[in-house]
Amino acid sequence: MRTPVVMTLGMVFAPCGLLFNLTSTLAPGWRLVKGFLDQPVDVELYQGLWDMCREQSSSERECGQQDEWGYFEAQPVLVARALMVTSLAVTVLGLLLASLGVRCWQDVPNFVLAGLSGVVLFVAGLLSLIPVSWYNHFLRDRDVLPAPASPVTVQVSYSLVLGYLGSCLLLLGGFSLALSFAPWCKERRKAPSAGPRRSSVSTIRVEWPEPELTPAIKYYSDGQHRPPPAQHRKPKPKVGFPMPRPPPKAYTNSVDVLAGEGWEAAQSQDSTSCSSHPCDSTLPCDSDL
Repeated sequence: MRTPVVMTLGMVFAPCGLLFNLTSTLAPGWRLVKGFLDQPVDVELYQGLWDMCREQSSSERECGQQDEWGYFEAQPVLVARALMVTSLAVTVLGLLLASLGVRCWQDVPNFVLAGLSGVVLFVAGLLSLIPVSWYNHFLRDRDVLPAPASPVTVQVSYSLVLGYLGSCLLLLGGFSLALSFAPWCKERRKAPSAGPRRSSVSTIRVEWPEPELTPAIKYYSDGQHRPPPAQHRKPKPKVGFPMPRPPPKAYTNSVDVLAGEGWEAAQSQDSTSCSSHPCDSTLPCDSDL
């Protein structure tokens, strides 16, 4: 199985964030102070969390400068020290968990452990982003972060920029690794249950008797089945009102229909006898009449 893309991105972003945060914590470059009146124009003072360095174009950098303004006792500096060191330790722990979770040397990674490492790295990014943002907020406040009075200028230095980059990379890497929880959750939804669910002790099972139902079709001895006799149903009321019907009409004829039927019967009989006996000289036929 190929390593998922989210795990690969997390394993790339997290070490880069650790490197940037480590450089930001150790390097004396959180704030740049320059423009001193009693010193040459090209003199610059770099202030960090643990040390101060004086740099001049005509000479090498000199670190371990004396703190004349109480810079190291400022609250943003003390908080930044504690949170940056904590962030580095949490980042190392997250990378260790990520290495065991991704397991590039095996076919199937451990999605749960990889997702947990993402959460740890995301927290490490927050721990480093908080002091960097707080320090940047009070960068030019000479009451919170002591510095010489004007015309001395105060600017952001490279260590603060590296702190921002390292924090963002840790957040991205942690979020990317935390997406490893998605395949694990999908597998858990598809996995069947281990066995039938046991009822709790407080559950009471009540079995109600089933009602006796009369069969809808009765079977008789001759193998035929007939529907049950019709129930006593109430006749449906007729809707509307009765229409009046005309009285029946009788056929009357003043002429006697049977008159003349006897003469027609005699004529038909004579014609039948003539057709059955051929005509000869002795018997007269109707044709001769």
